[in-house]
Amino acid sequence: MAKTVSQKPKSKPLSEQVRKAMKKYFATLGDTNPANVYEMVMAEVEPELLRSVMKYTNNNQSKAATALGLNRATLRKKLHRYNILEKS
Repeated sequence: MAKTVSQKPKSKPLSEQVRKAMKKYFATLGDTNPANVYEMVMAEVEPELLRSVMKYTNNNQSKAATALGLNRATLRKKLHRYNILEKS
């Protein structure tokens, strides 16, 4: 009879890193009340995500938009917002 190996659910390293970073961020605040945390995190994460996907797709915006689950116009707007899109 074959042994069944129980598999642990795969870890989520990105979510774990976010959890750790946010825990550290909140710990450094002391008595200060945080504001605009969502915007702060997105401003840090989104440009790096876009750069990584653009590099992965060799700057092919159609492929990048598909990979990200965005339409191409939304991707272009975000690329411009973060000055990632080369000016023609």
